[in-house]
Amino acid sequence: MTGTAVGVRHPRLRTGARYLLLTLFAIPWIVLPFWLLLVNSFKTEGDASVLSMSWPRHWNAGANYSTVIDQGSYVVGLRNSALVAVPTILAVLLFGSMAAWSYARSTSRSLRFAYYGSALSIVLPPAIIPTIYVLTQFGLNGSRLGYMLTVAGTRLGVVVFLAAGFIRTLPVDFEEAAEIDGAGRWQIYRRMILPLLAPILFTGAVMLIISVWNDFYFALFLLQGSDRATLPLTLFQFASSSTHGVRWNLVFAHVVLTSLPLLAVYGVLQRRVLGGLTEGGVTG
Repeated sequence: MTGTAVGVRHPRLRTGARYLLLTLFAIPWIVLPFWLLLVNSFKTEGDASVLSMSWPRHWNAGANYSTVIDQGSYVVGLRNSALVAVPTILAVLLFGSMAAWSYARSTSRSLRFAYYGSALSIVLPPAIIPTIYVLTQFGLNGSRLGYMLTVAGTRLGVVVFLAAGFIRTLPVDFEEAAEIDGAGRWQIYRRMILPLLAPILFTGAVMLIISVWNDFYFALFLLQGSDRATLPLTLFQFASSSTHGVRWNLVFAHVVLTSLPLLAVYGVLQRRVLGGLTEGGVTG
């Protein structure tokens, strides 16, 4: 009885210690920066210029956030970010999972090199000048479509890498049996491969949402016109528009509003990602 009780206690103690260490690690790197961002978005311009973590002496939250929405092109940026992020992420998940299935099941040397090339795109720095040249030749430079194609191409390797490694662990017998029964490639992918890839695709979706939503580098060079600016671009334009220095209270308010859609999506997908990974681990 005593040995069993001690054996039960030790895993709980180890789990509690891990959570405690993670919490202590998160406080200086996550909690404090978020608190600095949030509390200064409630202050007046003079108080926020000090960049302290203290409570506001004079609350100015309503005026700050209403100014950002009215003068910071927030609604335009939110619309453009949604128009870019949603179809881009869906396209990357769809075509990336299709390509990963082909790479994982093929023995062709050329497809193997194509897979390595896709995986290398994760770590290779983006080449902006050749990208602009190619888009100009196709008449897409400065357009929303050209930007979406570029973002999708640079993020495709993440899904290919994650999905191909997972598919290689799956037995091929069920796919061969489905082919014998007369199922086509699209039917096998839609009814067998795609449901099994759900945990991987949910994880990839979270990574893509953060990456695509916060993209500033490509948006700065590839999107022309304020009517096409995404939220990171509207934040940059709003922060640099003042001739009397940076108004930190408004900049912080803009950052909070820019991050709210990400926090909402993450809150919705978090349990599905964790549940999907658990189901995938049991299935594997």
